[in-house]
Amino acid sequence: MSSLNKKPLLVGLTGGIGSGKTVVSNQFEKMGIPCFYADKVAGTYYTDKDFCEKLYPIFGDVVFDENGVPNKRKIAEIVFSNPDKLQQLNAIVHPKVMSDFEIWVALHADSPYVIQENAILFEHGFETMFDKTIMVYAPKDLRIRRVLKRDKTTYEAVEARINNQMDDEEKRKKSDYVILNYKGEKYRTSRIEKVHKKILEFIAQKS
Repeated sequence: MSSLNKKPLLVGLTGGIGSGKTVVSNQFEKMGIPCFYADKVAGTYYTDKDFCEKLYPIFGDVVFDENGVPNKRKIAEIVFSNPDKLQQLNAIVHPKVMSDFEIWVALHADSPYVIQENAILFEHGFETMFDKTIMVYAPKDLRIRRVLKRDKTTYEAVEARINNQMDDEEKRKKSDYVILNYKGEKYRTSRIEKVHKKILEFIAQKS
């Protein structure tokens, strides 16, 4: 049961980089389900003065430009090859994200359920705060091609990020529902609709 202990039902949605989490989340939104994008929300913190001040002890001046603005790409390059730095960054970001999520949930109390999209849902044990979990799956080679097309990055950088995430098979075992996102839009949409129906049925059974 959710640690927030109130309606709406909390659903966590995750998947490896390039799996298409946001595409799936957007489709749930079109069906009227509110979605909270943890990575996007975390990205807004880099314009917050108090948050940025907490980055200095971890990274020093090297990740800041001449105006004192942190370079998120440089930070990402550092943390994905330095587990200690990643852990320190997460210790700042994660509590703030979850606090903002709790406030956001209260604003959507009339919805039967809400979704939090979170790339590292299982890696950090966040699944314990959700009633149900969804994994978006696509083969590794396809995910890498998608990210290379989407981002200005290298094959090695994408592999490093994948290696910092939990193995897909382990995620599948932990998830209540799995949405395959490599068989085309029609198949994906059909699966999303089925998962939506199952979640609503679960909510009805609890009532």
